[in-house]
Order: sequence, then C-alpha cells, then structure tokens
Amino acid sequence: MADAIDFDRMKTLGDVARYHAEARPGETAFSFEGRDTDFAAFDRHVNQVANALLAAGLKTGDRIAYVGKNSDWYFELLIGAAKAGVVTTPIGWRLAAPEIAYIVGDSDAKMVFVGPELIDHVEAVAGELSCRPTVIAMEDGSDYQTFETWRDMQPESDPAKPVATSDIAIQLYTSGTTGRPKGAMLTHDNLLAMRREAAKTPLAWNQWGPEDVSLVAMPVAHIGGTGWGLVGLLNGAKGVVAREFDPFKVLDYIEKDRVSKMFMVPAALQIVVRQPRAREVDYSRLSHILYGAAPIPLDLLRECMEVFGCGFVQQYGMTETTGTVVYLPPEDHDPAGNKRMRAAGLPMPGVEIKVIDEAGASVPANTVGEVAVRSRANMAGYWKLGDATAKTIDADGWLRTGDAGYLDEDGYLFIHDRVKDMIISGGENIYPAEVESAVYGHPHVAEVAVIGVPDEKWGEAVKAVVAAKPGVTPDAEDIIAFARTRIAHFKAPKSVDFVAALPRNASGKILRRELRAPYWEGRERQVN
Repeated sequence: MADAIDFDRMKTLGDVARYHAEARPGETAFSFEGRDTDFAAFDRHVNQVANALLAAGLKTGDRIAYVGKNSDWYFELLIGAAKAGVVTTPIGWRLAAPEIAYIVGDSDAKMVFVGPELIDHVEAVAGELSCRPTVIAMEDGSDYQTFETWRDMQPESDPAKPVATSDIAIQLYTSGTTGRPKGAMLTHDNLLAMRREAAKTPLAWNQWGPEDVSLVAMPVAHIGGTGWGLVGLLNGAKGVVAREFDPFKVLDYIEKDRVSKMFMVPAALQIVVRQPRAREVDYSRLSHILYGAAPIPLDLLRECMEVFGCGFVQQYGMTETTGTVVYLPPEDHDPAGNKRMRAAGLPMPGVEIKVIDEAGASVPANTVGEVAVRSRANMAGYWKLGDATAKTIDADGWLRTGDAGYLDEDGYLFIHDRVKDMIISGGENIYPAEVESAVYGHPHVAEVAVIGVPDEKWGEAVKAVVAAKPGVTPDAEDIIAFARTRIAHFKAPKSVDFVAALPRNASGKILRRELRAPYWEGRERQVN
C-alpha cells in the first residue's frame, strides 16, 4: 500500500481524511468496541464536526479541549477541528480536577468534550474556572448534549475552509520544571511532514501494507497515543482503538483483531508479556512492536522477543519534537546483548542531531553534552510562553531536549542522563517541582525534594525526601495520601525518606544529584 499512497497530497490533517475517503472509502479507518468506521464515513463525520464548530462561532486558532480515555470519536474530533482551523487540546483523564482546570483555563478552550469517566468531575473543574466553556459529553449518561447528537445535527459537506500547514493543529501539555504544565503547539507540518518523509523512506519496519492493523492503546493525551494513531491513519491502516491500556485486552486485540503493529512503553510491555495467556496467543500477524519513553531492560527484551517473535524498534523523542526523532532498528536488537542495545538509535529521515556544551557549541563524538534536535517536527513553541520557547529553540531552529547524551562515531545517539530533573515512570513524564509543591503543603513538612529512583516495573518511581518540621513525627503513608488529594496518583510519591536537612549548594539550590546517587550506585546509566 505504501507505494500506492500519494503522501504529498496530505499537507494538513484534514487532507488525510479527504485523501483516504477517496482512495479507500470502504476500508476500515477505526474500530472501537464493536463500532467500525470506514474512511468514507470517517471523512463525513469529520466534516460534521468541523461544521458544528464553525456553527458554534469558533474561529481559526480557537482552542477546544478533550478530556477522557481513548475513543475513535476523539480522532473524529481532532481531524474535524483541524478542518475548521481549530486547535485540539487533549488532557490526561488521570489528572486531578485542579490540574484539568488549569489546562482548560490556560488554553482558553471554548468547548470541552468530556468522556464518561470524567463527566462527574465537570462541576469540580468548572468551579476552578473564571469562564465556563461549553461542555459536550462524549457518551450517554448525563444531562449534557452528547457528541453524536451534536455532530449529527450538521451537514456532511466539507467546509473547505483554508488551513495553512503552519497553523497549529494540536496543543499538548507537557509539565515543566516550574511545576506548571506548558502547552506545546504542534502545527500540521510538524505532525505530517516528517511522517510523510519517513513513509517514503525504505525503512522496512516503517512500511505499511493493506493488511496492517494498528493498536492504539497509549493515552491520546500523550504524543505516543495521538501520534501513533495519526501514523496509522496517514498510512491508510485500520486503527483498533483501546479505551485504555489493559494487559488482558491487549492480548485479545492481538488475537482477535490480528494486530500487526503497536506502540507501547516498556512498563506496559512487561505487564502484557507476564500474563499467563501471553504464551498461548497466536502472534503470526504481529510484525513489529515499537516502544519508547524509556529504554527496555535487556532481560525484558529477551523475554518479549521470545514470546512475541516480532521485530522491535526503540523510539526516542518528546512532545516538543512531535514524537519520534531517533530510532533503534530491529537489527540492532540482539537478545544476547551488544553495545548498540544501550543506544537510543539513529536520527529519523529529515532529523538532525547534535550534542552541545553549555555554550551551545558541538562536542566531539563520545563526549557527553546536551542533545539538540532540528527538524520540521520541532514544535512551533509554547503557548503564551515566549521566554520559555526562546530558551528551548534557538534562532537556527535547534531544540534543546534537556537530555544529556553523546553520539558515537557511527552516529548512534546514547542517552546518558537528564539535564533537567524529569522523572519517567511507566512512560509518564513527572516533574519534581510539581510533586514537591503538592507535598510541601503537608503540615509536618518543612522542606521536600523529589527524585526518581530505580523501579523494576515502572523504570523509575517517585520518591520524596522530606525534612520534617521541629517537634513532629511525620508518617510516610499520610504524606503520600495527602499528595494524592492534590495531584494525580501516578505523580504522587511511592515512598518517602526522612532526613534532618536537604543538601544544598552555596546558592541554596537543592543538590538532587546527591540525593539520587545512592539509589543509582553501580548502574551504568542514571536513567532506567
């Protein structure tokens, strides 16, 4: 199929729906819990969404928000909004109400589309907002108008509204070291240009055919979920959408839907491969598993290669680079172990990688520095944060990733450590400042520092190191429970250590590296 697709005709997200409705109208675009939508119907629905948004008075550049688990209708909303020139902001359904409210408010969302798992939280979120947007329920079961009713009131004709490739299509929020999430603005060109080039490049693992079925199981609030869904859509493949990651259902999807390609974080793969049924499922149609957000432990890789019997591709990227910019191909995945198994991999077609020192100058091969990336997939910038954008992307278009690493003599990128203090647990990005803010309010806490420590299941686990107020005896479980009332459970500490005082440098900055060191002693890398 790949050679037959005219990728150059798909310059915007709306073009993707138009093109495949014409090229393969009767083939399935998305399958979700028994609901199959072919490409022709998908494009009609997308048109209705666009017309509904325009009828509601939304203009080019206006924002809408989606908060809920995965759904085929999310992709209709995303592409429909794109046809109307409207920007979609997906929000993690696991976030606490104040966190959701902050993103809705910061994005200036005119409408919020809410999944059934969050509909009971609408009032709690609304109470935190100064201006209440229109609420649409994605499914039945509430007093709000449903997405299907809202959509189907509109004509199926294409609004044919002019949309530029430089227009923003998606705004994904990624937490920052200040503790407040930042809206990374991704254009149509960011989302499609590099994927078009990759699709036209003879990388065997990245070729798609008419028989391919893609499993979309990672959360759509992440680039790993939305981006993976768009890759399959661009290639005209059937996308099987899982409402959420469920290790038991993943095996069912592989078996019953004949899944051929899927993207997962290593922590999710570990849960799937350890299921008792994992060694009984027919994987004959599964050609490739792509994984990212964290390296995969060699022992886990050996187990997955033995059980699944398919090719594995590691992917490295971030929200600000619109996902994957570096890949480690199947041929470099050796269950016996080799040097390259520790690498993030090679740059994707059209991607430039360099490693720089503090002054921004390139360093020699095998020298550790900060990883910088330049490509058409680099974000347009952070919403309303010009200074933060300027610190991240320089005048020549190089984006500082905040990761420390080195390039070897063959051009393979190795990630050594993090320049910033981000923790990755189960593929979720967690920033210490945000967790520290939640813990600090506990009445027994005088000061706190949050670090990531090794965890065999999740890669890293969140640990709070606390200095208590005088005269009190703090309880670790009470502090954890307190944090969970203020931030999402996956961000809250899994453990708490108590110290007399936190180590600081002469300027008063907490020495996180000193706190981390004992837990990472003897490990080759300071990431897991």
